[in-house]
Amino acid sequence: MKTLKTILLSLFIAASMGAVSTSALAEVDPGRIVYKPADAIDMVVAKIQAAIEGISKGASNEEAVALIKKASDASKEINANDRVDNARAKANRKLKSAMAHAKESALQEAEQELRDAKKDFEALKSLL
Repeated sequence: MKTLKTILLSLFIAASMGAVSTSALAEVDPGRIVYKPADAIDMVVAKIQAAIEGISKGASNEEAVALIKKASDASKEINANDRVDNARAKANRKLKSAMAHAKESALQEAEQELRDAKKDFEALKSLL
């Protein structure tokens, strides 16, 4: 009887944890767009490419910072697993470095950082 009580208690606890799990109840906020990880990566790479092209065409420091900020903000949409998140954070540091260079009027260094960040973000697809 004692064993039966232990088993039933264990099953009850397991069932209640599954029923009230936050991941089971998680849903997207109304009006919020959720991207698949591969689509989010493509979006970030496109924004980085737009920033590179903007700098190449002679964008001002403020315009370059704005373009880089759009790419940095879009990178927050990449959500797959821990390995991808760690690699995304590492690539995002290059975007922040590019933004710092752009603020300091060092657009050539910012462009090189953006090219490196683009390669890193493209490499994220292999981790999916």
